[in-house]
Amino acid sequence: MIYKLSKQGILHKNKKFQAVYRSGRSYANRMVVLYVLPNIENVRRVGFAAGKKLGSAVVRNRVKRLLRESYRLNQSKLINGVDLVLVGRQAAIKADRMTVTGAFMNLCNKAKILAK
Repeated sequence: MIYKLSKQGILHKNKKFQAVYRSGRSYANRMVVLYVLPNIENVRRVGFAAGKKLGSAVVRNRVKRLLRESYRLNQSKLINGVDLVLVGRQAAIKADRMTVTGAFMNLCNKAKILAK
């Protein structure tokens, strides 16, 4: 089955990101920080971020690509009704996709957002 990120399933506006950062719960490991905020609509939206401390634009974009791919492949396993923000950390720079995916799924399990 082909999984795709829909346009309405992505957080775009800075205001939405800030709301998730401010009011959401955070879960972290070496690779990723996951912010989770329940929303009133029954949709799941996600945003991806990588701070300037990680390095050049090339490095930050690679980290965001890894996060996006990890989410894309596992989105069917997550519950609806939450806004998520995934933030890459220093350890994700040299990591491969499988490692980042494992770290992401570990955080989803901690946050109890995996569907039954």
